[in-house]
Amino acid sequence: MTTQKTILGHPRGLFLLFSTELWERFSYYAMRAILVLYLTDTTINGGLGWSTKDALDLYGIYTGLVYVTPLIGGWIADNYLGQRKSVIIGGVLMAIGQFSLALPAGAFGIDAYTSFYLGLTLLILGNGLFKPNISTMVGDLYEEGDNRRDGAFTIFYMGINLGALIAGIAAGSAADAYGWNAGFLVAGIGMMLSVVLQVSLSQSWLGNIGTVPAAKQGRQQGAKTKTPLSKEEFDRLKVILVLGLFVIIFWAGFEQAGGLMNIYTQQYTDRMLGNFEVPAAWFQSLNPLFIMLLAPLLAAVWVKLGKREPTSPVKFAFALFFLSVGFLCMVGAVLQQGGDESVKTSMIWLVGAYFFHTLGELCISPIGLSMVTKLAPLRLASLMMGAWFGFNAIANYVAGLIGSHVGDFGAMAIFGGIAVAATISGIILLFMSNTLVHWMHGAESKPVDNDESLEQATA
Repeated sequence: MTTQKTILGHPRGLFLLFSTELWERFSYYAMRAILVLYLTDTTINGGLGWSTKDALDLYGIYTGLVYVTPLIGGWIADNYLGQRKSVIIGGVLMAIGQFSLALPAGAFGIDAYTSFYLGLTLLILGNGLFKPNISTMVGDLYEEGDNRRDGAFTIFYMGINLGALIAGIAAGSAADAYGWNAGFLVAGIGMMLSVVLQVSLSQSWLGNIGTVPAAKQGRQQGAKTKTPLSKEEFDRLKVILVLGLFVIIFWAGFEQAGGLMNIYTQQYTDRMLGNFEVPAAWFQSLNPLFIMLLAPLLAAVWVKLGKREPTSPVKFAFALFFLSVGFLCMVGAVLQQGGDESVKTSMIWLVGAYFFHTLGELCISPIGLSMVTKLAPLRLASLMMGAWFGFNAIANYVAGLIGSHVGDFGAMAIFGGIAVAATISGIILLFMSNTLVHWMHGAESKPVDNDESLEQATA
């Protein structure tokens, strides 16, 4: 591996990937913060005038496809393009997609629906090439056994959430002041910054990382790409797949933030602070704000626990329990309404829900990214990262499906049902945790100094 200059003890390439991902996530979350609101707004205000059910159905399909295409993009990168070209091509496609959403109706002779669906299509395709490969390159910066890799994913994850933190505020403010097209324009500008950073600095800051497809690299090193998986590799893949099932349950609940909870914020929450009404999109920034505040504290807790620190499967179970508590806060909001939809609920319920959901995210998301890079065989690295995001795809589709039935079952049934499902799933995972750790074959072996528990840094 090419020797690189370091920043804060890490290869400086990490901070290029951090910045690239920061602006890509800014772009994604800026668009996500206003998408459903734009769809359900009246046409006289520049929206599309959709029903809540139709908007949430589309939201579920879109976010699901955003997370399923990385499986294809990871395979293309592993076999043909390499990770770096995939990231740049994907970034350009996403930038064009955001600018397509920002087009005023009738611009260049294109009607609003054509530019809207074209934009979503380009975002889905571009994300498939971008998302799995930017994450895999973070792992590629470090040699096998380098325990800095886990800390690297914490830094990388902070980039994701810094982008998300400013996205909701920026896009929401632009949309409120200048209309929905301005909000999408802000998202497009963020994506362009991501591409410019990667194109201008990748050669000098990353060296050869990500330039050679993994399959070709394996052949150059004399590896036979058709070699069957060993028992150890197969067991480790089983861990990824089993935990992926619980990831689906977590994100199906968590992703109500951009859909049902977003609409609940807009329609049923008292957002007045004195004479100022807080834009609904701003609440999308609560989650990344809490991550920036809580990640260092939670990491310190894991370090303090030392040998008593929970394993990854146990932390995944904690994530499900925190998700459940968050939705109990939303149950409290519904109870405050007392069946009267004209009653506006306190913002405290939403703040509490986002707080506990964030604690859950910190117990599952960065840990999962680092775990995949440790457990997946080299020749399948980007493909398995794509598969990991594939679980998110299923979850996002389920999230939209669940949220779209709020009119049939009511908010109480949906919020309460998610809380119950998350609790039961967490209990099941606790009982399975020892078996999963055994299948990792030492990936979480605490007695070995240079193989410290991966979540100390990534939680």
